[in-house]
Amino acid sequence: MKKSILTLAVLAGMASTAFAQLKDEKDVTITMDLQPILQLNMSTPNQLDFVFDDINKYYAGITRYAATILKISSTVNWDLYAIGTSNGNVGAGFWDQQIKYGTGGSGGANNHLPLSLLELRQGQANNNATAATGAFKDYSAVFPPVASPSGSNSLYTDPASAGTPPTAAHKYIAGHSGTTATGADAVAGGSYLTAGGLTSDYYYAIDYRILPGLPAVFPMAFAADGTTKQDLVSANGAGSYAQPGVYTMNVQYILLEDQ
Repeated sequence: MKKSILTLAVLAGMASTAFAQLKDEKDVTITMDLQPILQLNMSTPNQLDFVFDDINKYYAGITRYAATILKISSTVNWDLYAIGTSNGNVGAGFWDQQIKYGTGGSGGANNHLPLSLLELRQGQANNNATAATGAFKDYSAVFPPVASPSGSNSLYTDPASAGTPPTAAHKYIAGHSGTTATGADAVAGGSYLTAGGLTSDYYYAIDYRILPGLPAVFPMAFAADGTTKQDLVSANGAGSYAQPGVYTMNVQYILLEDQ
């Protein structure tokens, strides 16, 4: 007997067309605001007293070593300078007289003491002042002896008391006047925290000296150019001397972006 065999073919159909992968996107906009940072940390007494109550102090002067410590952190190129200021109660460019001893005002006694009689010395030299043109680029020289008056350390002052920054002919602690380039007249951004500590361009120990001399004419007082004398004899003639009393002034340290 013949058998009839029926075969049922079952086909599984697979679509040959590939569908695109589903995708959804969202964006977040990120904004970065780089604010320039200029940070000057200063460790110092609020007031430094120089009391001249002994003849030797008049002749040799009084020095306050490392009385001010300056620490700099910055994200931009910068300059640092000091400027002497006062309220001008006896005239612009002079110490303020708070108390005078005796009648004074005659026989050569003079209360017009120039702000520049204050001397500074910075422990670390200014390594970024090749653009300087004056006799002294900074305050790194040792204090000169009384027998050899010099403007190497006399404080920069603005005669008009307008707060005008020093020019290329004057002293800067770091950097200098102008916008030539980093190294020539600016210090690159950085911090005392990472730049070598006590021997870096970001750390300065400041000494102060006042030397009245005998008589008290302040021979180390020089104008901002470092060469023009401002001692009392040069300014007022022979026989002049400082009127005894109490005098005050301020020293401002200014950290400035070098743009």
